[in-house]
Parts: sequence; structure tokens; C-alpha cells
Amino acid sequence: MPPRPVLHLSRLLGVSLLTLASAQAARAQDSVTLDTVVVDGNGREAGTGEGGGLETEGYVASEVRAGTKTDTAIERVPQSIAVVSREQIEDRKVQTLTEAVNYTAGVTTSVFGFDPRFDSFYIRGFNVQETGVYRDGLRELGAGFAFPRTEPYTLGGITILKGPSSVLYGGGSPGGIVNLTSKRPTEDPFYEVEAQIGTQSRRQLNFDASGPMGEGDNFLYRLTGVARDADTDYIGVADDRGVIAPAFTFRSDDRNTHLTILGEYGDLTTGGGVGYFTENGRPTPYQLTDPAYADFDQEQWRIGYEFEHRFNETVTVRQNLRTAHVDADVKYTQIDAISPDRLTATRSAWRIPSTASTFQVDNQAQFDFDTGEVKHQVLGGIDYSYIDASTAYGFTAAPDLDLVRLNYGQQRIDGPSAIDAYRLDTLQNQTGVYLQDQAEYRRFVLTLGGRYDWLTTKTFNILPSTASNEQDDTNFSGRVGLAYLFDNGLSPYVSYSTSFAPTVGSTFSGSAFSPSKGEQEEVGIKYKPADLNLLATAALFRIRQTNVLSTDPVNNGFQIQQGEVTSQGFELELTASVVEGLNVTGAYTYLDLENTGGDNLGFVPLGIPRQQFSLWTDYTVQDGIAEGLSFGAGTRFLGPTWADARNTRENDSRVMIDAMVAYDFGAANEKLEGVKAQINAKNLFDEDDTTCNGGFCYRDQGRQVIGSLRYRF
Repeated sequence: MPPRPVLHLSRLLGVSLLTLASAQAARAQDSVTLDTVVVDGNGREAGTGEGGGLETEGYVASEVRAGTKTDTAIERVPQSIAVVSREQIEDRKVQTLTEAVNYTAGVTTSVFGFDPRFDSFYIRGFNVQETGVYRDGLRELGAGFAFPRTEPYTLGGITILKGPSSVLYGGGSPGGIVNLTSKRPTEDPFYEVEAQIGTQSRRQLNFDASGPMGEGDNFLYRLTGVARDADTDYIGVADDRGVIAPAFTFRSDDRNTHLTILGEYGDLTTGGGVGYFTENGRPTPYQLTDPAYADFDQEQWRIGYEFEHRFNETVTVRQNLRTAHVDADVKYTQIDAISPDRLTATRSAWRIPSTASTFQVDNQAQFDFDTGEVKHQVLGGIDYSYIDASTAYGFTAAPDLDLVRLNYGQQRIDGPSAIDAYRLDTLQNQTGVYLQDQAEYRRFVLTLGGRYDWLTTKTFNILPSTASNEQDDTNFSGRVGLAYLFDNGLSPYVSYSTSFAPTVGSTFSGSAFSPSKGEQEEVGIKYKPADLNLLATAALFRIRQTNVLSTDPVNNGFQIQQGEVTSQGFELELTASVVEGLNVTGAYTYLDLENTGGDNLGFVPLGIPRQQFSLWTDYTVQDGIAEGLSFGAGTRFLGPTWADARNTRENDSRVMIDAMVAYDFGAANEKLEGVKAQINAKNLFDEDDTTCNGGFCYRDQGRQVIGSLRYRF
């Protein structure tokens, strides 16, 4: 099993309650006609984004909602933001959320090597998997093994907001958040079918359909689906899934009122255990899990809506709501020890059922007005979130593994007859009230915001005892930032922001732990010229996380809050679609990460490289005999990382090469318009180096080749 604390429920949860009054229809004389916000989702042909607060052209984002919860031009947000557009997802044939963000500055996806079970990544040195993944502006809550997993084909784009962001989103990682924008209905009819085959016995079918329902364009729909049957690099570990995602939009004739319903159901199977048995901090060739008892089955669903009504040019109200459920059943076999004669390995079989039921609602009121020469966009809101989660553990002995024959899958392995080793139930609800003002005076844009949260956590150790604990936390978060907009597209900015994360538990004396705190100072510059489809950013930052748990030096077996982690560095990032047919995205990160308090003082946390670099570029021939031919290549460099807490062992640096070639048959024959064939190779040279982390070792994902044939009409 990985060194992930599957019971760290203190950081899992997120945020918010609110009940604003429903908006009533405005009087005719007060109504205003709005521009249509639903955009064409046909990808490259449309040249636009997918709506939902994210607008892109090619690879380049122009407007994002995640940074302010309002539709704001990206250069006006005084915080570092990166966007992975739908076109990038298609060009690289992204299969996981982890793959989608691994060309982004400040994001590390290799801390645990290749792990198909989770969408795991770090931002600026801090884990955001448990507390930093959002879907359409609402956190994807989870606990234990019951975290929602993402199918990239259902996404219209991804926004990465870097640095503490509790002022709008409540408790979370100081590293930032990742907001996933679901595909939304389109005004123009759109249909797509795609078949994929590839290495690891991959067979996959995707479909996507959208357009008006009936006469007129007030009722729109979209239906997206994926069916996959595939293996992975690990023996007996599958990568199977079936996903269906319906969406419906209802809007008034004057476009003042919008209601979009977003749903998804997923049935996924992968492996419960990954990695290799480790001795003395080094990996052995023996895979931990056994295909005879290895499945991680997950069923998940979500349903919610986004409602918006604009009364007039001044007042707009919104309500975003979602309820979701994840049911995970994890089975795995692990090697516990190797015999002295090196002929056999003793093993155990584990089962971990884990569930999470969640509800969230975010109510907002936006006011646009002027005070003299100052233009204001004021946002106020109340949000609420609730999670009811349960995780249990059971284990039993498993047959020995023959290390000579390596008889994986050749023996019957029965899991535990009862899940009675341990069970933890958690209930948590969080209410937050926030207020933000984006004030613009001539070329200056001042963003000022504050938020107060109330959070209650109840834990019940059902087994082995019946102990329970209830903890209440409160916290104030803030952000202030200033940007200056030059005519030539340059926009320097400076900002200060804070975050918090609830910490469940108590000290030796019985005092409840306080939330961990994060604060960031950031200075940067963005360049987005009006006459070029280009966005370049540079950011210099420092983040301090305090109140981190560390060992109590007086009372053995207890913890105190004297830990501190400091992350400082700079990032460079470029996305451009300047020349017709040419796309480029590049990123460089320098990160100085250090434990500045508590345990392992002065040492660097595990798994995070000091330097990393990535570059992807692709080009589509525009005319001539090769018109319609596309080709692309990318490289990802990761510097060395520490494998142990005392920094005595180091994982090697590595370079991964990706490539793509595609052909649009419509360029050769009008009758074949919409037919496109594509081949993607990830880790082309099969560099599957080992990554060790805290006594466990993993391998990178080996070479993966996917061929696809798509018909879009």
C-alpha cells in the first residue's frame, strides 16, 4: 500500500452552506438582454471554450471564473492561474486528470509514480488531491478511498488556481485548487463518435452529442459517454470504466435566466494495490498485489444544477447545488515479508469498503456599479457543504508467493470473511460567508475579499471501540491583490492570500487541534496582447503553512502543532496559438521546499523536485499536399527528489517524451469531412524509472500508445 494516510479525514472536506432566496422574474421594464453564454463545444473547429466560466481560444484562456467566482479576464486576476483547454486534452489524448495537468507549471504528478487508483498531484509542494479538486466551482468531497474520479473526456477544460484560495472556497490546501469544467450543451447541433485501441489491451468507445431540444434554442442538451476495457502496467490491475454524463440547459427568451443541470454516473474498476515490495528502502522486482484478489471497484454519481438570474445591469444572483455519492470496494493482496532463503514471500489479503455521501450549495449575489471613477464588481455569498463518510478495514492471511515461479494469479485468495479490524465514520459540515470587491480605477484593478467559516466534525470509531469525538472550528480567510493593466497587454500584479485546513484530533492534554494555516505572498506579471492569441506569465511566490502536526517530544505517541513548511520559488508559463495551426505550451518551475518547524527540521519534504520543465507543441499543415496532417511532440523533465524524510536517499531525475501524429481526412475529400485518425505515444522511450517515497517504491507509467478514429458531424 502507498504511504498515503487513508484516514486523514481532517483534510478531506470542504466547505459551505447557504440558502439565498430564489430569484423571481424581473419586471419587463427592468430586464436587460444578455449575450449568450453557452458557446459551441466542438473543440478546435469552434475556436472557443466550453462555457461554464471558462473561455478559451485554441490553447489560450481569455476568461476564467475560478479565480474570482465571477467571469473575469485572466489578466485582471491578481493570482497565478493556468488553464488546460479542451483542445489540449484532445491533442494529447489525455486519459486521466493527472495526465491533463502534468504540463502545468508548479504541478507535480510523480510523487507516487504511476498509480491508476487516484487523481493525485501536488501544487507548489502541497497535496491537493484530498481538498483541492473542484467540479464546476463546488468541491469534489471524499474520504478514505471514496474520492470521485475524473474522466477527462467529459471535461470542457481545467483551471488551476495556485496558492491559498480559502477566501472563496473555504478550507483547503495552501497549494491551490483545480477546477474541472464539465461539458455543457451547445447551441449548434454537434455529434461525435470515437473509437480507441492501444497498448495494455486498451479498447475504448467515446460519444458526445449536443444541440437544441425541439423548436427554438431555449432548451439545449448534451450527452457524453465513455466505455473502456483496458489493463495497466501492473499484472492483473485493470483500467475499466463506463461513464455517462447528461446535461440540460433551460434559458429565457431574453437570456436573463439560465438553469443548467449537470449529472454523471460512473462504474470504474482498477487495482486495490500498486507498487513493489520494498526492502531497506529499495524496491524489489516483486509486485505487491496479486490478480487473484486485486480489484478496486468504484461506483459514483452526481447530480446538480447551476442557476443564474440577472435582474438588471446591477444585480445578478446565482445558486450552484450538487449532491453526490461514491461507493468504493477495495481489495488487494500485499507481501508482508520475504523468507530468509528468498524462495517464498508471506502475504495478507485486505478489503476496505469506503463510502461518501455529500451535499453542497453555493449562493451568490453580484452587484456591478460605479462610485465616481471607480467601477465595482461586488460578490457576496453563503455556501454550505456536508459529507457523511465511512471507511472500514479487514484482513486475513493469504497463500505464500513462490518467488521462483512467481505464481501470481495461480492460487485462490479469499479475502477477509468480516470487516472487523477497524471502522471510522465521519460527519462534517461547513458553512462559509464571503464578500469580495473587484474595484477598477483607470488602469488599476484592486481585488479585496474576506471570508468566515464555521466547521463541525464528528468522528465515530465504531470498531474496535465505540469512541466518538466532536470538534468545532472557525476561521477567517482573506485576500488582497492589485493589478495594473498596460495598453500593450502587460499586467503586473501583487497579492497576499490565506488558507486553512481543519485538523481533526487532540493533544495529550485533550485540547483540540487548531486548523493548519497557509499564507502566500506573490508577485508576478502576465502578458496577453490584444493582437496575439498568447498568454505568458511569470510568478515569484512564498507560501508558509503553519500549525502542521509534529511529534510531541514529551508525551510519546501524541502530536503537537509545531510543524511548519515553507515553499518558495518562481514559475514561468506560456500558452500560445499565434500562427494558424500551431499550438505551444511550456512551463518551468523552481521550488525551494523546506520543513521550517517541527519534525525533520531543515529537510526537504518527500517526492517534490526542485526543478521541472515541460514543453508541448503541435502543428497542423494548412495547405499543400500534406494539408490536414498534424504532428506534435512534448518533453517533461523532473529533477531529482528525496525518497526519505531525512534526505539520505534520492530518486533520480528523469525525462519523458510524448508524441502525436494525426490526419484529418476531410482535407483530402469533402465526403470524409469530420473523420480524423490520431496516434499518441506517451513516454515514447519507455522510461519507467523507480520512485521511492517513505519506504514504498513505485514505477513510472511505461510507454502507452493509443490509436483513435473519430467522426465528428
